[in-house]
Amino acid sequence: MASSTGEKQVSSQKYGRFGNENLIMSSRGANDDSNPRDGGDVGCCGYILWFLSLVVIALTFPFSLCLCIKVVQEYERAVIFRLGRLIAGGAKGPGLFFIIPCIDSYTKVDIRTVSFDVPPQEVLTKDSVTVAVDAVVYYRVQNATMSITNVEDSNRSTRLLAATTLRNVLGTKNLSEILSERETISHYMQSSLDEGTDPWGVKCERVEIKDVRLPVQLQRAMAAEAEAAREARAKVIAAEGEQKASRSLKEAAEVLTEAPAALQLRYLQTLNTISAEKNSTIIFPLPIDLLQSFISRKDS
Repeated sequence: MASSTGEKQVSSQKYGRFGNENLIMSSRGANDDSNPRDGGDVGCCGYILWFLSLVVIALTFPFSLCLCIKVVQEYERAVIFRLGRLIAGGAKGPGLFFIIPCIDSYTKVDIRTVSFDVPPQEVLTKDSVTVAVDAVVYYRVQNATMSITNVEDSNRSTRLLAATTLRNVLGTKNLSEILSERETISHYMQSSLDEGTDPWGVKCERVEIKDVRLPVQLQRAMAAEAEAAREARAKVIAAEGEQKASRSLKEAAEVLTEAPAALQLRYLQTLNTISAEKNSTIIFPLPIDLLQSFISRKDS
């Protein structure tokens, strides 16, 4: 019994060790598949093809230089594959680089900033309002190798991700937030796009919301609401003005009561104002003392 138990422990340790080794090998294989390998062993056939290609280049020299020497611009990079494997050193350029025509293939990648318009997206906001929003995105390729090896078409993928991100972000906002917080929404979209396109070697530089189009009925309702609010504010302002004017008239009456001569001066000022204007008004000056005499008789 003791010997059988010992054999079970030894076998379990052995199988456990082999299981761990298999797990490590599988994880290494997964990492190797996820990361592009630089160069590597091309095998016996690869070396034979490489040697034969060099022989052909040497026999056809210098005419073979037309096919072997390539040029990329300052704003371009060349990603070279040799027999399907990415060669060591990463992307080439700018300037001259050398390839073997028979076994090498290369792809040019533009690293300049690219801008594109996101098509208008019909978005249902958080407060159940349907709006059409479009935006513009600026991005550039910062790693040419990753943009070729990690994604089939980095430009198309970035455009699709931008449209999806725009719908997802605006779907969590109210209409008032979309209209008043465009800059905040743009920064959030930029960070989301930059995080999503980083494995593709693409850098999202800027996102701007261009236009927010509302339904016609909603525009009319908002216009009516704004007009009603303006009319209410106008009535409040007019009422406050009437209140201030009545207080000023009351104070002016108290001043005129204390100084009767001030009323005579005000009367003369009014006559001067009326006579300065070009009109057909006829004025008959009447002394205020005469009126006071009539008022005193009436009181008696």
